[in-house]
Amino acid sequence: MPRDIDPSLNRRRLRVELRKARYKCGLTKQQTANALDWSLSKIMRIEAGAVSVSVTDVRALIQQYEITDPTLIGELEDAARGSKGPSWWASWGNLVSPQYAQYLGYEGAATSIRMHHPIVIPGLLETEDYATALLTPVSDSGDIRRSVELRIARQERYLDSDSGPRVEVVLDEAAVRRVIGGPKVMRQQLEHLKTLARRPRVRIRLLPFTMGAHFSTLSPFVLLGFQDDDDLLYLEGPNGGLSNRDDLDLTVRYQECFADISDNAYDGDRMIEFLDTVKESLDND
Repeated sequence: MPRDIDPSLNRRRLRVELRKARYKCGLTKQQTANALDWSLSKIMRIEAGAVSVSVTDVRALIQQYEITDPTLIGELEDAARGSKGPSWWASWGNLVSPQYAQYLGYEGAATSIRMHHPIVIPGLLETEDYATALLTPVSDSGDIRRSVELRIARQERYLDSDSGPRVEVVLDEAAVRRVIGGPKVMRQQLEHLKTLARRPRVRIRLLPFTMGAHFSTLSPFVLLGFQDDDDLLYLEGPNGGLSNRDDLDLTVRYQECFADISDNAYDGDRMIEFLDTVKESLDND
């Protein structure tokens, strides 16, 4: 501890360990709040990993939950000290909604990222030119460059790092056939996908039109996996946000959807051949 210099990872460590300790004691959030004379919302924010936590508050929770392991106590106190300060995306703060900031915090701790977008290439896999062309119709000119920089910084953290998460993406045929930025930009993007697909921690599949409709035909989604916690669902869109952790049925439904579309998608050499076919059609334009 801290696991990373980014405060969001320390806040998440506190969330996991303190929630686990509360369960072990058989206490509800309301009972904990009453015992410490805190508001229920304070406990909820701490357990959501959404706020920094003072060492004093952590010590109060340690005592309330009867945590006695000195190593764990030291780690929790270190995590509290590291939970303050700006996160890595602070330089782009005006472009990051509260919902997306919370997602980025969890993404940094994930051991796996599974995603599907039915319309365009996901941001984690985009080239700069593709991202610029995609954002131009919907963003202010002054924000486009910085928005692209944020996407590239995110890619560097999770795709270029030796300790990054496993990334699995199911692309839709619509995403690779939609010519964003013109044929030249699209050809570069398709080549970039082929390059990424060769990386050991990245797996890219392609869902053909013949699949028809499925549970996520109209809704992009991301499933974050963790070694020490349940999967977390993020539904993308204008008001995208993390799923309620109590809504396990919804998360399970998207887990089943990802398994379903993965089983029906082109993989390996067949996926590469399909990308080459699409690229050749662009060469003829």
